[in-house]
Amino acid sequence: MAGWFKAGRMLRNRVLTALALTTLLVVAILFCPPGVTAGILGLILLIGAWEWSAFLAIAAPWRGLFVLVLAALAVAGWAYTLQLAYFRLMLELGIAWWLVALLWIVCAPQRVARTAAALAGVLALLPTYIALVRIDALWDKGAQWALFILALAFAADTGAYFAGGRFGRLHLAPRVSPNKTWEGVIGGMLFALLFAAAGAWWFALPALSFLPLCLAAAAFSVIGDLTESLLKRHVHLKDSGRLFPGHGGALDRIDSVTAATPVMALGLIWLGVGQ
Repeated sequence: MAGWFKAGRMLRNRVLTALALTTLLVVAILFCPPGVTAGILGLILLIGAWEWSAFLAIAAPWRGLFVLVLAALAVAGWAYTLQLAYFRLMLELGIAWWLVALLWIVCAPQRVARTAAALAGVLALLPTYIALVRIDALWDKGAQWALFILALAFAADTGAYFAGGRFGRLHLAPRVSPNKTWEGVIGGMLFALLFAAAGAWWFALPALSFLPLCLAAAAFSVIGDLTESLLKRHVHLKDSGRLFPGHGGALDRIDSVTAATPVMALGLIWLGVGQ
């Protein structure tokens, strides 16, 4: 009985936190000027960078330096990627990194060097931040697109959480995250597919090209989730932080977003949506 009560309380905290975060993101992206949105996303970036620095197993001053370096790179990266060709190159490099991360998860999850963990943080966080800020500020319906990309990753996460909890039997990557299952992945993909269908209708895009793009982004989101799990497991952390009750830290909420965003942004450019 106590177990059911504890599980119910954790689910309640998770739902309430998700509703609060969703409200914050909707207001920040849809109703704030691009500069304010960039600042809010930048704050999330810095919190995520601080949490990521825990994976490096270094002292607090060096963790602070890691955050400052990432902030400086974000400013420089934004200026560098104002031209579309350079923006596309950044997205391509980001996608290439996630493919490398997949090999890391499959082939050598127990090997985590400090330099590799630091580089992984840069390649995960920077492309996502720059892409979301650029989309919000420069694209037609940019705020809606930025919110859609975030919501797509969250939909995949939500589907995976409930499907895995209800039907999960076959472990996905037991050496990295014992609780994640193939049933959860399938549930996440189905949730993402439903959300993508709604997006195709809302943005008036052809489903035959838009839905596969969204499914690819949802598949990459799984890699982002597993990569963070790999790094947390290496330093014996359950959550990246305690910022959000029932959810853990900022990274625990955006790990899937970091892998889905480059895929969606580049795919939308290919579909003629982005600029």
